[in-house]
Amino acid sequence: MSAPDPWHFLRQHTDARVALGRTGNGLPTEEVLTFQLAHAQARDAVYAELDDDLLKNQMVEAGISLPIRSVSSQARGRAMFLQRPDLGRLVDDGGDLPETLQCDVVFVLADGLSALALHQNGVATLAAALSHLASWQVGPVIIAHQARVALADPIGHRIGASFSVVLIGERPGLSAADSLGAYLTYAPRPGRQNAERNCISNIRAGGLSPEEAGHKIAYLLTQAQALGATGIALKDDSTNLIGTDAPAS
Repeated sequence: MSAPDPWHFLRQHTDARVALGRTGNGLPTEEVLTFQLAHAQARDAVYAELDDDLLKNQMVEAGISLPIRSVSSQARGRAMFLQRPDLGRLVDDGGDLPETLQCDVVFVLADGLSALALHQNGVATLAAALSHLASWQVGPVIIAHQARVALADPIGHRIGASFSVVLIGERPGLSAADSLGAYLTYAPRPGRQNAERNCISNIRAGGLSPEEAGHKIAYLLTQAQALGATGIALKDDSTNLIGTDAPAS
């Protein structure tokens, strides 16, 4: 018989594995099986392939009419991507990047460590951000395969974007395999450091909604444009109320 855990009420506040109960000296069978399922889902998310057609169809359904380009990093395949993070930050010269455009911002949809997160939350987050950036000149949407966060640096630099925003699948945990991250970088170029970026994390149904994340992205971009910087110099003091427009650029 499983003994009830006295802290079970905490589970209504978090997806973390707390107050699991016990059977003798071990966990209840249900919790063991749930853990194994979550572990399998996390592994599947890491190895899932990015589906360009799915993203393109989602953009059509969302009314996003921006040009779409597809690129890959220099990591050849998933195994190399996982073993060589450095190659995931370098653009394959055979990519489909346009010539210099000089735009305000370029959005990069990247698989990262969970293509599932991008499939489920990427386009909705992009659409929400664009709804607050009507006055901005937005470059083509770049779909990036085998991509790390810093891959947006050479992409943004080559296009001539003032900002890059990469929407990327985060490392799956045992409570969420579909968590999306957004990383904003001012004046993207190779060699940018993580301290020069702003991150919005845990974008998913059980965390920060795509609508809220899109508002926060637009707000931070507008603030960063006025400041001329992202990263540790830029603080998020937004109210993050859905339906509240970001300050005019």
